[in-house]
Amino acid sequence: MATDRHPDVVVSSGVEIPVPAEGELWAVGAVILDRHGRAFAQKRSPDRRLFPDCWDIVGGHVEPGETLLDTLAREVAEETGWRLRKVRRLLGLTTWTGDDGHGVRHEADYLVEVDGDLDHPALEWSKHTAYDWFGPEDLPRLKENRAPGEFLIHDLVVAALQDRPGLLPRITRTDVG
Repeated sequence: MATDRHPDVVVSSGVEIPVPAEGELWAVGAVILDRHGRAFAQKRSPDRRLFPDCWDIVGGHVEPGETLLDTLAREVAEETGWRLRKVRRLLGLTTWTGDDGHGVRHEADYLVEVDGDLDHPALEWSKHTAYDWFGPEDLPRLKENRAPGEFLIHDLVVAALQDRPGLLPRITRTDVG
């Protein structure tokens, strides 16, 4: 069993962090809010296999030997240059099947706090072409280039902006692609 390598990251009381079963593919996502209550999103490059040219939150796949918390910290650092400080709450657990041939994935998405210069994220420019901060008036943009009915990122950001626990129940999606 993997152990967390981030003892400095605070996980709020009651936040569920699943432990993947052997053979399960997992991904994590992090919704990051700025001091104005806007959510950070980055636009995936048009040549990405999954969700090309779509707005996305910070996140990625859990690698062998990692916990979900390890992956959250790694992805925040890799995709933004920021440091994960706190996992405030679980926004949703999702099961989905991508169109990349890797089958069913499980995803845990969290509202998190980070340390770093939020005005200057260090994007992975080979994977992302832009970034922006999304307030309530900007939410429709999160649906750009998404398949009809595939609004997980939009829904996660809505849940984070409303900061209401339990807004998104456990979801099963097989129509992602």
